[in-house]
Amino acid sequence: MPERSLAVFARAPVVGRVKTRLAQEIGAHEAVALYQRLGRRVVAASIGPGYRTIVWFTPATARTAVRAWLDGLGVSDFRVQTGGGLGTRLVHAFGRLFGEGNGAVVVIGTDCPGVDRRLIAAAFAALRSYDVVLGPARDGGYYLVGLRGPQPALFRGIPWSTHEVTRATRARAGALGLSCRLLAPLRDVDTARDARALGLLGHTYRSPSPHRGAGAGG
Repeated sequence: MPERSLAVFARAPVVGRVKTRLAQEIGAHEAVALYQRLGRRVVAASIGPGYRTIVWFTPATARTAVRAWLDGLGVSDFRVQTGGGLGTRLVHAFGRLFGEGNGAVVVIGTDCPGVDRRLIAAAFAALRSYDVVLGPARDGGYYLVGLRGPQPALFRGIPWSTHEVTRATRARAGALGLSCRLLAPLRDVDTARDARALGLLGHTYRSPSPHRGAGAGG
């Protein structure tokens, strides 16, 4: 049976470089601390039997920091994301993993606490019958994308970082003649409201003052 791989796209937990929208509400240091907890939670919950888990990180200089952040979770390998935009980085990661002999590849981010190994298993199962599997986020993006073969054209012409990402990707798949399976929609964490709704931030938490937020680099 061909090997299967789960790729986790992650940013190094650096103050001022992650969760910038959230940081505007709760402060840069608080935002990076939440991101650190969330990322470890997602990676720990997603690692499972029957596939290897590879973390693809950015920036390229952060290997040591990312390894320390996710130490002890059972990650198989750490690799640098290559390319400018998200579409280019996805094409590179999928291409490399399929080039290594994988029969199915699933990519997730670190923003959605609802992702776990049961969901990953469902994605791999769907790829036995479908060319593409998508996990739509409630904000219009997606928290998961899986393929059973390289499809670089799937990621061209997508309006990244908008509410149209999932819709545009489904339309692109249809135009390419690819069958597509949707998983259950989940909420990811972009704002304090998201964090509260998902139990990651107390409902009584009060945003820092503008002076404190600016001092924290937000």
